[in-house]
Amino acid sequence: MTDLLARLLYALAAAIGRLPWPALRRLGDALAWVSLRTGARESGVALRNLELAYPDLLPGQREQWRRAVLRTTGLQTLETLRLWTRPHAENLALIRETHGDGLFDAALAAGRGLIVAAPHFGNWELLNQWLAAKTPLAILYKPPESAIGEAFLRLVRADADADRVTQVRAEGAGVRQLYKQLQAGGVVGILPDQQPKGGDGEFAPFFGVQASTMTLLGRLAARSGATVLFAWCERIGSGAYALRIEAASPGIDSADPKVATAALNADVERIARRDPAQYQWTYKRFKARPPGSDEANPYADLERR
Repeated sequence: MTDLLARLLYALAAAIGRLPWPALRRLGDALAWVSLRTGARESGVALRNLELAYPDLLPGQREQWRRAVLRTTGLQTLETLRLWTRPHAENLALIRETHGDGLFDAALAAGRGLIVAAPHFGNWELLNQWLAAKTPLAILYKPPESAIGEAFLRLVRADADADRVTQVRAEGAGVRQLYKQLQAGGVVGILPDQQPKGGDGEFAPFFGVQASTMTLLGRLAARSGATVLFAWCERIGSGAYALRIEAASPGIDSADPKVATAALNADVERIARRDPAQYQWTYKRFKARPPGSDEANPYADLERR
């Protein structure tokens, strides 16, 4: 039954994915309008995050940014359904510019292992498909709570790259699998800006606010000696993207978790500032607060709605 329901979801996603790009953009705008008018939780979270990350913005400007974030969030959802259900070769043709791919090729050739840090900026699913077209890789992911959701996720991320992408659950056995992949000179993809489980992270500044940050990426880099690159697919027009790859800042592979997480957050922040509307500000990035700080969860009032 789980697989059947997952396939029905796939059929619905495929139907949405057949819509032309202008229609997807209009539908994304409609989703943003509904979110704003109904006071949806993601709308409140986006505004709260912008208040924390950009305290100097005037209220009117912050409201404009929130609307832009919500429009991009709606579009991100719809375009991802399209990318998941269309041939990957067709999707990759949407990448009109590439910057820094020589860094990627050099890291592969070095054979020391490669960690690709992919922040929630632009469209990370298109980036996954580009990486899979270049090389086999393992992708760390947090499994959905629903078994149907996980079956759907595995289905849509398969396509022609089923034998090139290993999806690794974010748990103990999965971490060991990633380390072995890097030791063998392989490639690992990690979304570095997700709040880790309690006790698994280190607090480090992000947009001037202390944020619980994963130590996993730094530990893997320090132990394996792998190269760390940041990569993202940035929207540059309707149905058009620029692929960008950059070297990580010094210190990201430090054995000191405070140094490594500070470097990690600085790189993610630098990318997010390129276009705040393309960053995932609807995520409760600052929910955990430093022990002993007496700081309250900044989203507490939103969670009580």
